[in-house]
Amino acid sequence: MMSFDVDALRAKEYPWTLSGEQIYLDNAKTGAMPKRAAAAVSEWAALRAEPYKLTAYQDLEVFRKSRELIAKLIGAKIGEIACVVNTSYGINVASLGLPLKSGDVVLTYEGEYPADVYPWMSLAKKGVKLELIPKRDGLQDEARLLEELKRPEVKVVTMSWVSFSTGYRADLETIGAACRDNDVYFVVDAIQGVGAAQLDMSKLHIDVLACGAQKWLLAPWGSGFVYVREGMVKEIEPAVVGWLAMKSSEDFTRMVDYDFKFYDDARRFQINTLPAGDFAGLNASLELFFELGPAAVEKHIEGIVSEAVAWARAHEEVVRLVTPADPKRRAGVLAIAPRDPKAASKALAGAKISHSLREGAIRLSPHCFNTREEMGKALAVLGSR
Repeated sequence: MMSFDVDALRAKEYPWTLSGEQIYLDNAKTGAMPKRAAAAVSEWAALRAEPYKLTAYQDLEVFRKSRELIAKLIGAKIGEIACVVNTSYGINVASLGLPLKSGDVVLTYEGEYPADVYPWMSLAKKGVKLELIPKRDGLQDEARLLEELKRPEVKVVTMSWVSFSTGYRADLETIGAACRDNDVYFVVDAIQGVGAAQLDMSKLHIDVLACGAQKWLLAPWGSGFVYVREGMVKEIEPAVVGWLAMKSSEDFTRMVDYDFKFYDDARRFQINTLPAGDFAGLNASLELFFELGPAAVEKHIEGIVSEAVAWARAHEEVVRLVTPADPKRRAGVLAIAPRDPKAASKALAGAKISHSLREGAIRLSPHCFNTREEMGKALAVLGSR
């Protein structure tokens, strides 16, 4: 299915949108949970209040289902998925677990999100150097990156799939192949991409990919995942050791046997206690994605963004398009820089249009429940500044 009934979706899952009192175009900050996800969280809160109703392995089944649904969404194997509470934890799985030594270099882009920078900066104490590739014409310089990663001292390339500030979408296939050919680890923050655009990990060479689910996956805070490529699982040393990372944790009657044997898959990177209610909410949101069709969701978002890109290019006298015009180089994040960004942000807020002000640009980020008319109202405000 390549389309869905947006009006029906809004009525069923986002009834608050029908009043027209607020236009929400800020899913790159916090994705709006569908009604079913909120209900799932509430159901688990009720169980938590009366825990005698819980069975011994009920929460573990929630996490297993999360791993299964995530793997299906991104074209991975369930054994490559671990449940984690945020993107930062997943990035730290790589930064703390990869076999790096003094003199090694980690490459990333200037202007990367802090969660993708600080974990690598912290390795300076062991002699690992983080280098930032300067922007070119305000965007990530992929050509320069591809040249720099050929240096023998470069051991890791780390980046966002989609930039939080510019909306630039990296060519994961090309970069991943270059990393493979040069024996460089490839670590990706996918939080601004997964849910807005389709991803097929079976066709990509990525060693670690981390993604919080609270943005484009429309799930609760505290839910997310880390993908670790099957061939990398045993190469990365778990920096944080949890008892549920052990094979013996499947049998609660043998908890004090202390059999120190990690799972042979990505579960070795999971720790407890994970918030079962939040992951139940994630599962509900993922089921909505499959009902709508991930391809249809991507097409819907792209349709809204494309019209906005065309508008920005036609109004260069009042705004500057920051996000690449090429559809292959963007996803759901749209950055437009008006002449006075702060004044424009204030005007949007006054018009009750939720958005973000990031790095001197207005960031608009529509999702499956948004309409072209809503985006049009936001653009009208920007055009009047």
